[in-house]
Order: sequence, then C-alpha cells, then structure tokens
Amino acid sequence: MNVRLLRAVGAATAAYGAAVTARPGLLGLPSGLGNEEPVRISLRPVGLRDAASGAALLLAPRGPALVTAAALRIAADAGDAVLLGRTLPGRSRRWGAVAVSVGWGALSVAGLLWPERKGPDA
Repeated sequence: MNVRLLRAVGAATAAYGAAVTARPGLLGLPSGLGNEEPVRISLRPVGLRDAASGAALLLAPRGPALVTAAALRIAADAGDAVLLGRTLPGRSRRWGAVAVSVGWGALSVAGLLWPERKGPDA
C-alpha cells in the first residue's frame, strides 16, 4: 500500500469537497447543472461526502482503517461515474464526469496496490 499516495488523494478530495460544500457552483456549473438554489442544496451533501471521505483517507491509521477509507472513496467515485455518466445533460459533460470520477478512483486503487518505495532513495 502506498500511504503517501492515499494521503495525497485524501487531502485533495477533502479540499475539493469543502470547496464544493461552500460553493456548490464549483461542481454545478461545469457539470451543466447550473447554480440555482435547488442545485446548490442538492450538491452540498456531495461536497460534504467528499470532504469526509477525503479526511478519512488523510487521517486514518495505516492498516485496515486506511484500506476501508480507500474502499469508501473508490465506491463513491465508481458511483459518481455510473450515475453522473448516465444522467448529466450533454454527452461531453457525461464523459467528462466519468473521466474525472474514474481517474480519482484509479488513484485510490493505485494507492492500495502499489507498494511504497523502501530503501535509501525513498
């Protein structure tokens, strides 16, 4: 397991999630959903979910807790890829959401599968 990579994914996800919670238009506008009040109300929980799952990756101790946090993050990214990839308005926005979601999920998978470097150069 590459703890450094998982921590970096966690930090980035937590920061993005906090930003979306505070300013839902950061997700709503590029996704084509807009920035109207119903959209902002609906996207804030998504931002909070990302902030919480990112914080879990950042703070969980090594071992089963970190693996569980990574699995949660991977499941959230997979769900986003499927749901947003099927429902966002416009093909390019759907494909963009799939690419971003799969990319972040792949980073978490890589963090679980790639060993950390050991030795004097690490």
